Amino acid sequence: LVWGRQSYRLSDLDFKAASHDGYGQDWPVSYQDIAPYYDIVENYVGISGAAEGNDALPDGRFLPPMKMSCGEVHFRNTSGRRFGRTVTIGRTAIITQNHNGRVACHYCGPCERGCSTFSYFSSPFTTVKDALKTGKCTLITNAVVAQVNTSPGSNRAAGVTFVDGLTRQTKTVRGKTVILCAQALESTRILLNSGIPNSSGLLGRGLMDHSSGSGASGELTQFNERPSPYSGPHRANGIYVIRFRNTMKGPQQKNFIRGYGFQGGAVPGFHFTSPGFGADFKRAVKEGVYGINLGTFGESLARDDNFVSIDPNLKDAWGIPALHISMAHGENERAMHADAGAAAAEMLEAAGAKNIRIKTTVAEPGMAIHELGTARMGNDPKKSVTDPYCQLHDMPNVFAMDGACFVSSGCQNPTLTMMAITVRACDHLIERFKRNEV
Repeated sequence: LVWGRQSYRLSDLDFKAASHDGYGQDWPVSYQDIAPYYDIVENYVGISGAAEGNDALPDGRFLPPMKMSCGEVHFRNTSGRRFGRTVTIGRTAIITQNHNGRVACHYCGPCERGCSTFSYFSSPFTTVKDALKTGKCTLITNAVVAQVNTSPGSNRAAGVTFVDGLTRQTKTVRGKTVILCAQALESTRILLNSGIPNSSGLLGRGLMDHSSGSGASGELTQFNERPSPYSGPHRANGIYVIRFRNTMKGPQQKNFIRGYGFQGGAVPGFHFTSPGFGADFKRAVKEGVYGINLGTFGESLARDDNFVSIDPNLKDAWGIPALHISMAHGENERAMHADAGAAAAEMLEAAGAKNIRIKTTVAEPGMAIHELGTARMGNDPKKSVTDPYCQLHDMPNVFAMDGACFVSSGCQNPTLTMMAITVRACDHLIERFKRNEV
């Protein structure tokens, strides 16, 4: 419902990162395991994008790509080619042709107010709607889940307890299987509040959030297109510079492992920061500036000293114990973002940008809002919380099918991967139901 809709696959550079650089753990799955499920998700969702043949960011099943602006094409053809870095249009869950009963984007904007044509992918008019159409789904609104209930004397779940957000009444729902899809922090909060066994001691540990904050911005003064609030197209997308540091085939950095990508764009905008006052200022604002910017999304290393736990004193508005979050970026993230700021600046300079402003520091965790980990998957119950199908080792009929099971973060936006591993886990669960194993 609330996401930027940038949709990128992970590769074995991510799934098998530990084998590449020796840090942390590999995922218990490979790109080959997940690729068919990426296909399923992309065919259902509708992802617009361009194939680039770059191993660090596998191509997918794309609808036609959105067009780059003149400034973005110039940036790709100058800076991208000079440094051998792939600059592509963003891969986004916004359809560019009619797809699965939804109408193609016609660039009306403003997209942050919602999509009246249902062109961008959002759960209420896609997955939820389709689930309800089966007649086998009951949607309970205003339900704030507090805990998973267990069967007395067993290691199996019996259902969940939730608080009605309107009446504040406590209610229960029973079921053979409990699937948590509340995202990393909330799924883990539910599990911690449930008193479910945690034999590995790792539930809540290994919290990640993509590191961000560095980058560069400037002005492409060779373009004189003027901005207008009424002119289109209003494209809810930008450009993406695919990871080029510490790749499988490239040289390895000496002061940091893993890598980052840039998200940004180049479009004319009003020059609100222009100096002056009165009529001169208004004239300068209207004349505008052709701005270009690159912002970094970098990998956040999984560390057990980044963790969540139940706060002993704090409760939320519904009386449910809240999380205490303990996380800080480390030296690897700081070194990565120092490099990223310099790399972004050199790319803008190569494109002829003026008035370049550089940021080389990493923002505090939480800025990317890509929380991952805290119930990582693995084959060894002593080193992980969930198995390769998102099933809890300590409670076999409970699943965490969201970002909680991530072993490492990669530098790509995670939602597409969350959906792919969820479809894979559901396939596995269906087969187990057929064999009466649940």
